[in-house]
Amino acid sequence: MGNKLKHVLGLSGGRDSAALAVFMRDNHPELEIEYFFTDTGKELPEVYSYLSKLEGYLGRPILRINPDRGFDFWLMQYNNFLPSAQTRWCTIQMKLKPFEKWVGNFLERGETVYSYVAIRSDEEYREGYQSRDNNLIVKLPFKDAGIDKQGVIDILNHSGLGLPDYYAWRSRSGCTFCFFQRKIEWVRLLERHPEAFEEAKRYEKTATAAGSQFTWSERESLEDMSKPERIKQIKADYEKRLARLKAKSIQNPLRSNNLPVDMDDLYGQSKVCLACHK
Repeated sequence: MGNKLKHVLGLSGGRDSAALAVFMRDNHPELEIEYFFTDTGKELPEVYSYLSKLEGYLGRPILRINPDRGFDFWLMQYNNFLPSAQTRWCTIQMKLKPFEKWVGNFLERGETVYSYVAIRSDEEYREGYQSRDNNLIVKLPFKDAGIDKQGVIDILNHSGLGLPDYYAWRSRSGCTFCFFQRKIEWVRLLERHPEAFEEAKRYEKTATAAGSQFTWSERESLEDMSKPERIKQIKADYEKRLARLKAKSIQNPLRSNNLPVDMDDLYGQSKVCLACHK
């Protein structure tokens, strides 16, 4: 009772949190870290396969924390209104609250919990990871070690894990229908996982019928976005942006040139749910 230490590290299925797990395993083998993944049930299949690979490297299981209720239940509770950047009920109900419930069991027993979060040295520290409980202490190992985005990719490459497969077409982890996706990512979802795109389209139509003005992608329905001419426009816009970015890029001979294309670099910074996308 009391004074016992617990070390936890949340995985999103994304690049940064995976690299942090590898970093902690390799640099702090003395810590008995509990790795966990809060599963919404709507993740990309590539996320699940990458978590399995990561388990093999870590040599220990990744706990799956499942929310008590799935997406369909919460959609009904919110009157069929889709989650959005302004109302992120999916993150709150299916990521943060299940984590708080799980970690709350340790805190109630008087344990001190260290939570390791993958904020890099080239990112600002964000309010969302500040704890309201004095016994829940947030640690930022990448900040402390000066590890940036390239450093994260180096860690994953040296471990043999590499990047999750979805980074070939998408810049973040999270649900298949995440509203933070860029339009080119929706098009790629349609091409790679058409069944997931169709499911997102059905949710959107249900929301519209319920009176919601919001669509998954700002100012455009998935129905309109999936029309052949519109797909062609979205792809052309992406290629133009990519060409401009490459023309501006300055080669650094001291760093490898294997950084994936970052959608924020192409389209400007967007706020994201760190519980989903790290």
